[in-house]
Amino acid sequence: MSMNKIREFFSKPFFSDYRTLFGLWMILPVAMWLTKMTRANNYNIYRGSFWNAVRGWNLYLPNPEEYGDMHHYGPFFSLLFAPFAIGPKWIGLLLWGIALTLFLYWAIRKSQFTKYQQVFILWFCAHEMLTALFMQQFNIAIAATILLSYYLIEKEKDFWAAFFIMLGTFVKAYSIVGLAFFFFSKHKGKLIGGLVFWAVVMFLAPMPFFHGWDYIVSQYHEWYISLMNKNAQNAESIMQNISLLGMVHRTTGLQFNNLWLILPGMLLFALPYLRIGQYKYVAFRQTLLASVMMFIILFSTGSESSGYITPFIGIVIWYTAAPWQRNGWDIFLLVFAFILSSMSPSDLFPAYLRKEFVQPYALKALPVTIIWLKLCYEMLTKDYRPIISINDNV
Repeated sequence: MSMNKIREFFSKPFFSDYRTLFGLWMILPVAMWLTKMTRANNYNIYRGSFWNAVRGWNLYLPNPEEYGDMHHYGPFFSLLFAPFAIGPKWIGLLLWGIALTLFLYWAIRKSQFTKYQQVFILWFCAHEMLTALFMQQFNIAIAATILLSYYLIEKEKDFWAAFFIMLGTFVKAYSIVGLAFFFFSKHKGKLIGGLVFWAVVMFLAPMPFFHGWDYIVSQYHEWYISLMNKNAQNAESIMQNISLLGMVHRTTGLQFNNLWLILPGMLLFALPYLRIGQYKYVAFRQTLLASVMMFIILFSTGSESSGYITPFIGIVIWYTAAPWQRNGWDIFLLVFAFILSSMSPSDLFPAYLRKEFVQPYALKALPVTIIWLKLCYEMLTKDYRPIISINDNV
């Protein structure tokens, strides 16, 4: 199937109608809610973090409500989660799933992507979105904050771009990757000022609600300790470190410092910034966005299956942003990623292959790794100058 045939498929009225797509995406949190009402572990952890903060307890110690797991998000998140914690659990769970879905859907629709790109993302990532919703994960919102920070820098609304960068960072520290778009900003001073302003606001915001300065400062310290401990534990968990790092460790059986992979990865990620002449092309900037969305999962020991909603959006951006015609190899990679990375956690994928190969060797990261490496090569060698005028009315 050529790129033109894919475009033709998504141009059919049913598939390209935003009402269809909105309806599909609204079904996803309802499906999660119906299946997870009695065993919503992550939701219970988040809910418990709010009430623990109200009581003035340590947010990062195990407690009976958390089913043996622990809270690993910043103290600001406990305040952010309040609307979903103060009512009955069954209502809070449904509202949480709907809020996450609406946030990411809005971020995709708000973006400067063409209609073809938006429709492609919403269809291609729907299954991965359901996987993330089943885990009730904030990873969905992280994808939205990255998209919005990029979009707002493009629109020269740097102060609000800084808001979304800090929003993600004060929940999950690696969301600071939004700063990758700093060099595309035309108002770098405003962006820096916004980052400082929102960092102060979000640092102080929980204090009036949760026992003041001393308690919140102590919880930031506890958060740091919990992240260090979690990083050490991730290597031992089959459900964590589903990344390039985890895949290499598990397939080779070798134990070595992750910096041997992270540093070359950071270098490869950064090299395209040297192509300053390409900055003026939207396709180049969008491809860097795609690189960011893959990089944060591939090079994090905390990566888990539900976090792949972020690189999956990146995959579609990589595929659709290029001004040149995609070839059969690219289409194969797209299908390969959907089958191995997206479908492998589901019951539609052979259980034997999932349990014996995909999970033990973190192979969910394999297609994303290959695509990211190809993306890096393209960013270093290709010209992203528009070749033809592509009709956006699909």
